[in-house]
Amino acid sequence: MKNKKLFLLDMDGTIYLDNELFDGTLDFLDHVKKIGGKYMFLTNNSSKSVTAYVDKLASLGINSCKEDFLTSTQATSLYLNNNYKDKVIYAFGTKSFKEELIESGLKITDKLSGGIEVLVMGFDTELTFQKLEDACILLGRNIPFIATNPDLVCPTWYGYVPDCGSVSTMLYNATGKKPLFIGKPQPEMVYLAMQKAGFGKEETLLVGDRIYTDIACGVNAGIDTVLVLSGETKKEQALLSDTKPTYILENIKELL
Repeated sequence: MKNKKLFLLDMDGTIYLDNELFDGTLDFLDHVKKIGGKYMFLTNNSSKSVTAYVDKLASLGINSCKEDFLTSTQATSLYLNNNYKDKVIYAFGTKSFKEELIESGLKITDKLSGGIEVLVMGFDTELTFQKLEDACILLGRNIPFIATNPDLVCPTWYGYVPDCGSVSTMLYNATGKKPLFIGKPQPEMVYLAMQKAGFGKEETLLVGDRIYTDIACGVNAGIDTVLVLSGETKKEQALLSDTKPTYILENIKELL
């Protein structure tokens, strides 16, 4: 593990929970800089913009910039630009989610019309029944259905709330249509991070608290992984899972 230089860090449940920064996080980030390494934050949470994450970390005492992040929204924008650049896309998500898609050059709408050719969905903390109804109408037209991430829940200080994966399941129950998920556990975010940072697989370590997204993403990308038990996954679940992390540690402090 001492040979690792690029650390790909999940955020919720890995370095903080809501507004509580986990003990050891700042020391760990300082250590990475001291060894000439780099850390990047990889998150499936598409309800916030990168700017909002910079502000969030600043409030917790972590200085960061936009280049330190790779989000499922960014990965989804890249996919949509590569495959549906000139299509009219209905964006099912938060205001910041839609703004980021527009900034990437995509043709985005949140109004139902006959010209919509793609449905894209993120983790929507501004969810309304109207959006669910619009999605059902659009899926009835058999248009492509893209979603940022398959996470079933998002951790909070009081427990969990339904994430993008749970809403996708709800829409599947209503329409029989499943989305193509872009974020973790797909390996593209890891590939993009290594390309941006200039490190290879042997130098890269992914750290996260979820087996089916974080750890599976690292496994699919062919890199080493650390499962921390400070978030969603319990040790018993990890031992029973077919997806195996390289290491299982209590928290970011133990990793340091």
